[in-house]
Amino acid sequence: MATSTMPLGALSRSRRLKNAGMTVVIYGAFAVAVIPLVWLAVTVVVNGIDRFFISDAEGLDAGFNLEFLQQSMRGVFGSEPAFGGILHAIWGTVMMTLAATVISVPVGLLTAIYLVEYGSGWLKKAITFFVDVMTGIPSIVAGLFAYSLFAVVAGPGTKLGIVGAIALSVLMIPVVVRSSEEMLRLVPNELREASYALGVPKWLTVLKVVVRTAIAGITTGVTLAIARVIGETAPLLVAVGVTDSMNFNLFDGRMMSLPVYIISEYEKGVLPCNTATCIGEITQYRAWGAALVLILIVMALNLIARLIARFFSPKTGR
Repeated sequence: MATSTMPLGALSRSRRLKNAGMTVVIYGAFAVAVIPLVWLAVTVVVNGIDRFFISDAEGLDAGFNLEFLQQSMRGVFGSEPAFGGILHAIWGTVMMTLAATVISVPVGLLTAIYLVEYGSGWLKKAITFFVDVMTGIPSIVAGLFAYSLFAVVAGPGTKLGIVGAIALSVLMIPVVVRSSEEMLRLVPNELREASYALGVPKWLTVLKVVVRTAIAGITTGVTLAIARVIGETAPLLVAVGVTDSMNFNLFDGRMMSLPVYIISEYEKGVLPCNTATCIGEITQYRAWGAALVLILIVMALNLIARLIARFFSPKTGR
């Protein structure tokens, strides 16, 4: 048997050098990945926070205020800094995302349960194939699908909040299915067998043992699905359109969302001022402010998901 002629000290030194080199490479890759994220976050905060300090008619700072969150764009023209907000966009985003979640989570979770616990044969393979296909479809295709569906049912040109919710649900369902399926597969079979040994039927075992054990991962997957769609612009432009007014009815009229508001305000550019003290870039301030609020909403959703996962987790649940 051949033996290495390299001294033990030299071998250890070589391993330490390789370990140090790979450590530098890993930390460097981490820095390369984090730098754009930090730069984006800082840019949004620096530009977005300015909008919350422009409140009076003269365009002068009047301290921090929440008027930007309490107004809509109804009747706002030009670039007067004292007027115009995102209240209608916030409500539209929350309502359409909530409706899409209500549609997607039951469908996605039940599909995942079927694939893991009950599925077999050609039907399981077909569902898996279509879920994989849906995962990679462009978002604009989801918007065109929802718009076409309601054009056939309710007539051409139909743009409603529920149409946008359905478009978002098409994007959410495959994410929920995939994440829930992986979490359910991680549940040890011993837990299932122990439940069966006690005489618990399969459906109750799935509900009380399998889903309960995987609830933390399922909640995280749902949060990822919401984060996946809450910033979508293209499907909502096609399916819902644009409006400047408040709308609390998903089944009546167009609705505004934060992503659509951001792009519609930013593309206006620098508008001509009507007064000597008017700030022409106020439309861009509105866009950056809306972007900051959107990021804060996503962060709040992640925090809520973590709290729910911690509360219902088997180790700390009640």
